[in-house]
Amino acid sequence: MKLPTAHRIALLFNGNKIYDRDIIAGIAAYLNTTRVSWDLFLEEDFRCRLPGIERWQGDGIIADFDDPAVCAALAHSRLPVVAVGGSYARAEDYPAGIPYVATDNFKIIKLAYEHLVEAGLTRFACFSLPEADVNRWAQERETAFCALMQRDHMRADVYRGVATSAPSWDEAVEQQIAWLNSLEKPVGIIAVSDARARQLLQACMHAGIAVPEQVALIGIDNDPLARMLTRIPLSSVIQGTEEMGRTAAHLLHQMLNGARLSGTRILVPPAGLNVLASTRHQPFQHPQVMQARHFIRQYACQGIKTEQVADYVGVSRSSLEAHFRHELGRSVHDEILHFKLDAAKTLLARGPGQVAEVAVRCGFTTVQYMHAVFKRELGCTPREFQQRSRPPPAPGQAP
Repeated sequence: MKLPTAHRIALLFNGNKIYDRDIIAGIAAYLNTTRVSWDLFLEEDFRCRLPGIERWQGDGIIADFDDPAVCAALAHSRLPVVAVGGSYARAEDYPAGIPYVATDNFKIIKLAYEHLVEAGLTRFACFSLPEADVNRWAQERETAFCALMQRDHMRADVYRGVATSAPSWDEAVEQQIAWLNSLEKPVGIIAVSDARARQLLQACMHAGIAVPEQVALIGIDNDPLARMLTRIPLSSVIQGTEEMGRTAAHLLHQMLNGARLSGTRILVPPAGLNVLASTRHQPFQHPQVMQARHFIRQYACQGIKTEQVADYVGVSRSSLEAHFRHELGRSVHDEILHFKLDAAKTLLARGPGQVAEVAVRCGFTTVQYMHAVFKRELGCTPREFQQRSRPPPAPGQAP
């Protein structure tokens, strides 16, 4: 059997970003399901090796065109190039003469907006990034947000803030809190990325603003790191990045075989939503229930008791219990247990960890108690839940 011709391909992406890593995973998926033979040139952060890329003696390039430096470096490349990046509202903003695979910014923002509408919210805002060439994708998401607000005859409240750095961090948080305090509540906020959403979530916690009762917050990227670094699990739009990677690899494969695709533009819609606590908005009328749930959401897994929640709110235990029974139909203890159970389910679904470790991390006093809660609430043991949550094995892989 004749082996396929090997080609030397450069992937110009920043492996430190979840968006870029998922695109690379999509390229890998294409290579693993075809007879394509590529030798890949890939740095963890391509910007460290970008100078001189125009003289690289390879066969093709797939590159992140959200970075203006890449556009400039590859403007006169004689190799086949496939660009990957964000979509643009104006056709003239796309790079000329290069096939382009884009994440559909309008559909991303529309999906986030519709989710907030379904949560019962009627006021909306967008947390973006300062205007800059490297933030063109963020400005396109602003544009999409403003278009949706105009379509629905609502005010488009967009806040860009400042670029974050160690010296400006405190000032940035103060400005974010001031903006949050200026918004009429409750409000749904779409952040242009998970990193930006995490910053705003921290500002809400510093200011004592209840999430999601007063501010329902959704990010974009579904970045596991952002979820791990927040006490309140962050809802996020899942971009179609792996599909983008597969599509880009397919286009380059065609170009290497002689296809002319210079005018090709493909917009990839988002893959879905990961809905977590930050947008599970419920319009409670009693402010003490709202404050209590905000505290419970942050500290349930640290073993807090009903008395501590009542102390935080500043009312007696009996008064708080009465408010919870009236608003939610359950006790404060049941609410704490609900959040512990959700946290345990999330950890067990991630992989084959030890049940005892999950029990400790989620604030259960003993493994036996967590076992009893799972049996009562879900009809299965923690281990059975973990086994059910495992993804099916890939074709040809042992179960």
